[in-house]
Amino acid sequence: LGAEERSYEKEEMIYRAGNTVTSLGVVMHGSVMIVNDDLWGNRSILDRVEPGQIFAETYACVPGEKLLVDVFGLLYKANGYRLFRRGYEPVLFLNVGKMLSQCPNSCGHHTQLIRNLLAISAQKNLQLSRRIFNTSSKSIRGRLLSYLSDQAVKNESERFDIPFNRQQLADYLGVDRSALSAELGKMQREGLLEFRKNHFHLYEEVRSL
Repeated sequence: LGAEERSYEKEEMIYRAGNTVTSLGVVMHGSVMIVNDDLWGNRSILDRVEPGQIFAETYACVPGEKLLVDVFGLLYKANGYRLFRRGYEPVLFLNVGKMLSQCPNSCGHHTQLIRNLLAISAQKNLQLSRRIFNTSSKSIRGRLLSYLSDQAVKNESERFDIPFNRQQLADYLGVDRSALSAELGKMQREGLLEFRKNHFHLYEEVRSL
């Protein structure tokens, strides 16, 4: 499969918008952020890819298709310490063309690999659909309620951690950070939820809205 492992520093660009790619990336440690920046510097976060998940598979499946997004690595820590002294963001790249080309032996392993890739691509489409739902409301509170409700269902608990800091959450929901923080503070004062950094606790009132 033409496997190749590379390591990246914090916020080092892995793929840049306009690039063409032939390989998908598998995140081995840390996480990878997929973002879109417009000409005025406004950033939209499309996804955060965690260990064991993949990225760029859609573009790699369409030869010559240019990326519309930037992909860069994030700092990964364990108990406050970096796991790697150098290049702490290992990514495993696999050639998609070789994955989609049936091997001469027509082995079951290769067939399963293709099935897995199709299933993951379908799951990615569902994640993008969730983001559309979460950003469809015209109000900041509406977007917050949609996103936090989705996270509560995903974690099967009214207490959960989200994968974004405050700026990243604002970029994901497409709102101003100061306005987002103000709305969260207002919702907490109203007794709808409690939060500390990226940990949230939703109360019955907000879950029934």
